[in-house]
Amino acid sequence: MKDATKGILAMVGACTIWGLSPLFYKMLAHVPPPEVLSHRTLWSVIFFAGVLAFQRRLGELGTAFRGRRQVGVIALAAAMISVNWFIFILSIQIGRATEASLGYYIFPLMTVLVGWMWFGERLGAAQWGAVALAAVAVLVLTIGLGVAPWISLVLATSFAIYGALKKGLALGPVVSVTCEILIFLPFWLILLGWYHATGQGHFGTGWLTSLLLILSGPLTAMPLILFSYAARRVRLSTVGVLQYINPTLQFFCAVLAFGEPFTLWHQIAFGLIWTAVAIFSAAALSQDRAARRASTAALGVSAQVTNAPSDGSAKP
Repeated sequence: MKDATKGILAMVGACTIWGLSPLFYKMLAHVPPPEVLSHRTLWSVIFFAGVLAFQRRLGELGTAFRGRRQVGVIALAAAMISVNWFIFILSIQIGRATEASLGYYIFPLMTVLVGWMWFGERLGAAQWGAVALAAVAVLVLTIGLGVAPWISLVLATSFAIYGALKKGLALGPVVSVTCEILIFLPFWLILLGWYHATGQGHFGTGWLTSLLLILSGPLTAMPLILFSYAARRVRLSTVGVLQYINPTLQFFCAVLAFGEPFTLWHQIAFGLIWTAVAIFSAAALSQDRAARRASTAALGVSAQVTNAPSDGSAKP
């Protein structure tokens, strides 16, 4: 099997796990979101530490925390991913999974906007059009429902900022994520201690709940590892298109499995978002093809120059 095919399968696997994760967290609806997040952080650290120990890379964690600037970036990234995880878990528990799926549809468009504002990246007409359609979709929901889709906006913005911060970290994905969840681990352990000291802790009250809380660690870690594997073997444009499997599955979980309302305002907003996604993906694929043609042409010119005879005349 080719590396590209393995990468695509890994990406599909990662997005499928993410997309179906609402079904998992719905089974923990009786556990408060802060307690779920505390266990998710704890068991993720244990899982990632096991992976790094198996790879004999635990020493890289100490190196990662050297330098005030890098520690600051890790802390900010940790804050963004913690907010993202918490709001996602909360959205499932309060019956707003549809809004969460919308947030992950908006996320790539928000990333483009953050790139323009943060790194001065230039946007084409298609990208601006996709961003504008996403803005109109948010406005439609705000007018129709009488309140802004804050879950969608927080999820999209926190994940986009998280991605931008990660660009400044010269760390491998497993080491990076382990450092991010390690930095706030003491806080979550104190919170878990408080839950159990006050008799409100759910771990140990039933084998199924305890098992689900433990499994939240591997459920967090596995798609990140698969995504990392895919990103090294698949073109970024392909990764960008495949990642929409995640919010699509989340949408089906919300509407079909959870029976959440899908009003006319939702239909209009999602229609606009799906149109924006189509425009954005088409533009990304077109840019990727253009870049590959330019690269192929450059290689061809280089080969001609290399193979040219010393007297400067072209070969027949």
